[in-house]
Amino acid sequence: MNLKSLGWNQTFEESFKAYESHHFIPGRISIEHKGLYTVLTEHGEMLGEITGKIRFNATGRHDFPAVGDWVAVQANPQEGKAYVHGILPRKSKFSRKAAGLTTDEQIVATNVDTVFLVNALNQDFNLRRLERYLLMAWESGATPVIVLSKADLCEDIQKYLDEVETIAFGVPTFAVSAETGTGLDALSSYITEGETVALLGSSGVGKSTLANKLFGSEVLKTNGIREEDGKGKHTTTHRELLVLESGGILIDTPGMRELQLWEGENSLSHSFQDVEGFAEQCRFRDCTHQNEPGCRVQEAIENGELSEERYTSFVKLQRELAYFARKEDQKLALAERAKWKKIAGDRTRVHRK
Repeated sequence: MNLKSLGWNQTFEESFKAYESHHFIPGRISIEHKGLYTVLTEHGEMLGEITGKIRFNATGRHDFPAVGDWVAVQANPQEGKAYVHGILPRKSKFSRKAAGLTTDEQIVATNVDTVFLVNALNQDFNLRRLERYLLMAWESGATPVIVLSKADLCEDIQKYLDEVETIAFGVPTFAVSAETGTGLDALSSYITEGETVALLGSSGVGKSTLANKLFGSEVLKTNGIREEDGKGKHTTTHRELLVLESGGILIDTPGMRELQLWEGENSLSHSFQDVEGFAEQCRFRDCTHQNEPGCRVQEAIENGELSEERYTSFVKLQRELAYFARKEDQKLALAERAKWKKIAGDRTRVHRK
């Protein structure tokens, strides 16, 4: 297993120089377990454990390794074990708010070049959900590609392609079928040596089936779809990085039943450039797009240039991002206070001794 086939490049090599004097080696996280990690290195696959220093200095989830991360490890090839001493700077990071009531970040995948946003061409097709995925993809730093799966079950593919075009300006979009092989060659062109592609989408859209086809063998467990609603049966339970024989890398992820934003303010204008474009034409700079005279947004909705659903989605995402930004600021402030309180306590105990 060579580093180049895992996605190693000059940028990571430069970052790793800070660890060379410690005789560490680079590795890439392929699976995240509870408190442990599967790490791919030039010596093969190892079971990794983070050091106490990383755990002590961590202020949040982003300070721990995630699938796709390059890490500096102290390796013990004879025992198949490794100790993770550091995480190299990430060139991209796909995050969402963790499911539940807590305000915590869940990192889905890192160091991804291209994100395949998979949406099934059946009863589960959802433009509003796709808007969220696009926003998160742009914010991650990776390049989005929309994959409309299960094309063999759809009688009017062009209708869906036209709908996607209204929200995904310039984003490559492909209708594919893992059953018939339609469109798979176009996707394979993105998975070249050293390039990392992540498959993201809701439960049951066919990500694992698609990954198996692109990989060339049945490496991931799959199930069929339910006839009553056309949805696939949830199979993938963890994120996993797979290295293809061609040298490309695939990251398969569990389906997301709940997709709450973590970041995205910087990419909102990019994802909703149509709404932003109309807003810039309003008569008043502080227009709220409600009842003001000369509101170009309301005019666009009335004459059919902009759908009301699209604008409502834009407003909802704006509010959601603002809410979590406020919550995260409070959480960071509390974490910083707790960290310094702990350090002060440690110093006090040392002086008493």
